[in-house]
Amino acid sequence: MDTKFILSILVNNEAGVLTRVASLFSRRGFNIDSLSVGETESSKVSRITISAKGDDYVKEQIVKQLMKLHDVITVELMDLENTVMRELLLVKVASERGELNEIMQAMSIFRAKVIDLSPGSVTLELTGQGSKIDAFIEFLIPYGITELCRTGITAIGRGDYILKNNLKEND
Repeated sequence: MDTKFILSILVNNEAGVLTRVASLFSRRGFNIDSLSVGETESSKVSRITISAKGDDYVKEQIVKQLMKLHDVITVELMDLENTVMRELLLVKVASERGELNEIMQAMSIFRAKVIDLSPGSVTLELTGQGSKIDAFIEFLIPYGITELCRTGITAIGRGDYILKNNLKEND
């Protein structure tokens, strides 16, 4: 049975590494639901967070294949019960004067922030779990979403659950 899983991958921060990681998925016919990547506390290392679906065999194969890539430092299937996950949403909504108050009330409930305001539109920022982002988008649709961008999941372990504890033995 296919289930959602989150992979956290530490890689050397070099040109072409992301392409090699993504190519591994496409060559094997695995779909990436979301992908997030950025530098860590070290500019030499990037962290890639990938959300996908698959059975236990698929998960095991992906981890094994990723660990074979030269620039991969570590790979971990995140324990979803012991992981904090968030997405970022930026959304621009057409706003007429009377509607802005309703949008602002919803912002308060969802804990969104105004990041740009003009006479004809308001741009909002929201972080949270995917279900919260989905609900906010659904609320805003009747007001006229003119532009929307959303990151993939980024995830980090709770408490002492630290990815760096799982570095390759030979590195």
